[in-house]
Parts: sequence; structure tokens; C-alpha cells
Amino acid sequence: VYWSFRSPYSYLATPDLMAIAREFPVQVNLRVVLPIAIREPELLFSEGKRKHLLYVVMDWERRAEMLGMPHRWPSPDPVVQDVGSAIVPKDQPYIHRLSRLGVEAQRRGLGLPFAAEVSRLIFGGTVDWHKGDKLERAASRAGLDLAALDAAIAARGADHADEIEANQRALDAAGGWGVPTAVFRDEIFFGQDRMDTLRWRMAQAGLPRSALT
Repeated sequence: VYWSFRSPYSYLATPDLMAIAREFPVQVNLRVVLPIAIREPELLFSEGKRKHLLYVVMDWERRAEMLGMPHRWPSPDPVVQDVGSAIVPKDQPYIHRLSRLGVEAQRRGLGLPFAAEVSRLIFGGTVDWHKGDKLERAASRAGLDLAALDAAIAARGADHADEIEANQRALDAAGGWGVPTAVFRDEIFFGQDRMDTLRWRMAQAGLPRSALT
């Protein structure tokens, strides 16, 4: 699943993705990508995209309410930007670290649990999610040690950033354009509201469901 730490729909998809990992004999691989605000910020502020942006701001909260998930736009936003223009400062203290942490968590086999805990922290209403030990405790709930993740990232130089770029190329090659996008047997499922379709396709493909579900 291609996923971003700035995507509210990625956050909304995490319960379904965790359920899929329990229901089916599959490994859900987290493929972190950077948000479009970092990759192509000018696209966000074209006339067509501005309408899309306003819709997303309204719709994700409505969707979260329907799903019974806590929700509030992050404070601070994982991407530092001037919302009135296409200016996205080069200095980004949050999104690059979060994305690299997601990559390292996936390398340790716990990418999805880490993404679920951290996205709930960011989008679930926690003010100043970046302060104190909040991230550390979220990582711990996912079975990870935040300091160990940071140390591994520091030791590998630009290695994690290279993997994030490779994930974006793979998403493009798969025919995807946004997140969350799941890929199962070369078929893409875009959007939080397509996780049930993914479940149906997995069952149709003959994957057995867990007796615990």
C-alpha cells in the first residue's frame, strides 16, 4: 500500500488495512511516498486543484465522522506551507522525518502498525503531536523504539530518502497517482473507500479468511 503521513485518507484507511492483515494470509507492505505538496506544490494551487483541495478538507472530516474515527486537521501540519500560495519552504522539519521513520519501520516488519499509530496521533486530534514523548509512545505501541529508528536512519545517510523516491516511481509504474493506493496482483485500489473492494478481490482470488474474523 502506497501511503503518506500527510494524507487524511491514508489515516482513514489504516483500520481497514490492519483488518486485512488479520483476515488474510498476506503481508501488507507500507510504501511511504512524499505528499504532492512536497513533490509538486504548484499543482495544488491551480484552479482545478484548489477545488479538489477544498473538497478534501470537507470530505475527510465527514468520512471520519461516518467511520467513527477521531479527527482534526493536524497541529502542526506535517507539511509546513503557506496555504494562500504555492510556497512550500525548503525547511520541512516534520514530513521528511516521518516518512523516513515509516520506511525504517517497514524494514523491521512493522510499517503498517507504525503508520496506524502515528497517523492516529497526527490526525486524531492530538495538538503538538511532535512534542514531548508522544511520537515515542506511538512507536512503542507499534512495537518499535523511536530512538532506534532515528539511529538507523542517521547511520544510513540518504538511503531512506532513496527508498521513498523508489516507492513513488513504483506507484507511477503501477498506474497510481495518489494515496492510499493498494496493489494486489498488479491491480490497483485507490482510496480509503476501496478497501472493501480489495477485500472482495482477495476473497475472489481464493485467499482464505482467518477463522478469527
